Amino acid sequence: MKRRNFFKNAATASIGLGLSKYPSLDNSAQPLKKSIQFCVTVEENRLQFFSDVIKEPVKIVHIADTHLFRDDERGVPYQKYSGRMAKAYNQTKHFITNESTHPEEAFEAALNFAKESRADLIALIGDIFSFPSEAAIEWVQAKLQEVDIPYIYVAGNHDWHYEGMEGSLEVLRGKWIKERLLPLYQGKHPLMAAFEVKGIRFLAIDNSTYQINKEQLAFFKEQVSSGIPLVLLVHIPMYAPGKSIGFGCGNPDWGASSDWNFELERRLKWPEEGHSKTTFNFHRAVFSAPNLMGIFSGHIHRFSMESIKGKPQIVTDDNASGGYLDVDFLPLEPKDRSLIF
Repeated sequence: MKRRNFFKNAATASIGLGLSKYPSLDNSAQPLKKSIQFCVTVEENRLQFFSDVIKEPVKIVHIADTHLFRDDERGVPYQKYSGRMAKAYNQTKHFITNESTHPEEAFEAALNFAKESRADLIALIGDIFSFPSEAAIEWVQAKLQEVDIPYIYVAGNHDWHYEGMEGSLEVLRGKWIKERLLPLYQGKHPLMAAFEVKGIRFLAIDNSTYQINKEQLAFFKEQVSSGIPLVLLVHIPMYAPGKSIGFGCGNPDWGASSDWNFELERRLKWPEEGHSKTTFNFHRAVFSAPNLMGIFSGHIHRFSMESIKGKPQIVTDDNASGGYLDVDFLPLEPKDRSLIF
């Protein structure tokens, strides 16, 4: 079986939306008294997490980087901003079969898998769109309604970016979240939200500008203090030694000197001073969180798995090429307890 690169070598937080400080949560899960012990297995695009803290099976389907380019007459005034990305993913090669496919077909296939496998949650983790086209956003909403599975969405850097449009990354993110993407958040805060499924809390935190703000950091720390099992969902992977600049959240080399694509993407250059102190503090908080079971991300368009302080980060292949992750969180059987205790 051929597989494209899968294991080839193995605005401010409020952005004027008037939403509550933090999303409301189901408090049915009981806080933990100590660090979580767990096992992770990986085979193809299937991952399994096993732990005593998991009381009943939870399945999620993780999707990132679909890069939908659907548009209509409403997008004509924006074509000078959308032109390059509108042509970027018109035809792709499927990550398993290497046969020709395209983003809409790949997205529908991932949703169909989620429905057939009775997934508990669909995680849409950024760059679902190549630019904030009304037609593409409405199409995704309709497809999600058809499968009728709970989903969580967090934006990627392309979802809100019209190339060449003036403004800082934060300002443009806030503008297009409010004007186009807002329905996908289902009333939850666009920059930080939590979904609780059978005792596991999934946190969607928007790092699509590569940076984290103070309110997001406070939100994450509050979730950690709950002691409830957590899974972090971010578009841009967290920095890990030896990885590319694309692993840009908390990367000590991120900044103007390493920004090679700002002219191609027609946006402001990354700051000379690099990351904010808050972003570095977030990175430390993530990999020090005793109740965090893992981080799931996208952006790179290539599968990888890193581990820092025993916390696995899994990056999915791009959905534009058919990629997605099939993830199960499962109770640990008695015969396997000796593996981690």
